[in-house]
Amino acid sequence: MQKKSYGKLIVTRKPNKIVGDTSRVITRPHIPDDTRRITLIIERIRGLTASEQQKLLTQIMKNFSRRHEDLAYIFERHFSLVKKHIKKGTLFSEPESALIGAYFTKEYAIESAALFNPSIVPHPIQDNLEKDSIRFVMSLRATGEGHISSIVFRSGVLNRYNTFRFDHISEFVETPDLKLNPFYKRKIFQHKLKEMNADNDICTHVLNALPEEFSKAQLVSEMGKLHKHPHFTQNKQNKTFEIINWLSDSNYEVDFHSDHRISERVIFPVSKNESRGIEDARFVQFVDDNGETTYYATYTAYNGVSILPQLIETKDFISFKITILNGKAAQDKGFALFPRKINGQFAMLSRQDGENNHIMFSKHLHFWRTSHIIQRPEYPWEFIQIGNCGSPIETEKGWIVLTHGVGPMREYCIGAMLLDLENPRKVIAQLEQPLLAPTEEEREGYVPNVVYSCGSIIHSNELVIPYAMSDINSGIATVSVNNLINSMRKVTA
Repeated sequence: MQKKSYGKLIVTRKPNKIVGDTSRVITRPHIPDDTRRITLIIERIRGLTASEQQKLLTQIMKNFSRRHEDLAYIFERHFSLVKKHIKKGTLFSEPESALIGAYFTKEYAIESAALFNPSIVPHPIQDNLEKDSIRFVMSLRATGEGHISSIVFRSGVLNRYNTFRFDHISEFVETPDLKLNPFYKRKIFQHKLKEMNADNDICTHVLNALPEEFSKAQLVSEMGKLHKHPHFTQNKQNKTFEIINWLSDSNYEVDFHSDHRISERVIFPVSKNESRGIEDARFVQFVDDNGETTYYATYTAYNGVSILPQLIETKDFISFKITILNGKAAQDKGFALFPRKINGQFAMLSRQDGENNHIMFSKHLHFWRTSHIIQRPEYPWEFIQIGNCGSPIETEKGWIVLTHGVGPMREYCIGAMLLDLENPRKVIAQLEQPLLAPTEEEREGYVPNVVYSCGSIIHSNELVIPYAMSDINSGIATVSVNNLINSMRKVTA
């Protein structure tokens, strides 16, 4: 345990280190883009004798079945993905179809490159605990081959002294069942198309044929009718259909097995707009006006060219609903939802311009139209840009917001400010020096000289901060809440 003093401010770095494990692998389809190759691979497999097929499948199961909980089901699922390339009426034995599925499957080590940018929230289940202890869920950004990011989870217990005890991490990793037939609201769907400058006569034609709430299957059916009997030029229709499909695929739901450990769950990119990664999920435990609790997380979807802010919603960390954030203010990175409504509105921190800290308010969780700057770079360690490090945390004296500042040599430090409880547009105090700056041992990694967090909690009168070290692994720091607030410089109007 390491204590560092910044003036009167004392920050304790815990001995816990959260590092990636290359043995934690998921399965992904491994299907060539060239459909001719798919057919040739299947023909080669079918050219083997039945005994040769069985011998090869037996060896594959021996080599890989201990690495996955239901390998036979995975092979069956991936066989179904290529079945459309096979002549109708062709019969397959069970070993043959399983073997074909194996050839179109690959393993992906989700944590092989890094495990970083954590956030922490109270676990939905808080029973059977020692006095003054709390069970937590920690989300982390995992990256593997090709630097594709996904969301993974850890769980454990914090005792009254804020000593961490992590639950056993499963050797298995589970990708969820994807709900391919979610429902959409027509007005919201069309509004997003307008924001994308994609709303046209074709969109209107398709959407007007649909009910106010429609399914993906209904949407596909209406596009199919228009494709069969075109009312517009074929090229324009195809381009519009591509955009409509892109948008519809960006909203989806996933379900995990409820009897599996939370450490087995991974939210891996599904839609085209997040094909190159799901980045920096900021989870928050949100309590609605009626007392109902929901966990939300904002994250950045990245497709290799552009970014898009999205929202995750869950009650239990088993079923997750993923949707797009809409509105002119739903752009750039670093969205962080307040844990409750303020004066009847949702509130969110953001960074609209890549430089300043913004705040925005909305009566609708999925629509954000305007934002206001509440903090600009002021100190040398943040001259390049500032942003938030997770959702605001409520105290009697105000909202604690952890910030990140970028200074010389692209060094990322974590700072803090205090917002007025009922008018969080108003900054009432802030740290003049970093709360956390990279130590010498924290400087080396995938992106050097970076400390960064996506969300903290208060427990036993301390702010508990899980944080990333140079985009490669993560640690934990704590600081007294009173000490932190008292160390801030008051901001005068």
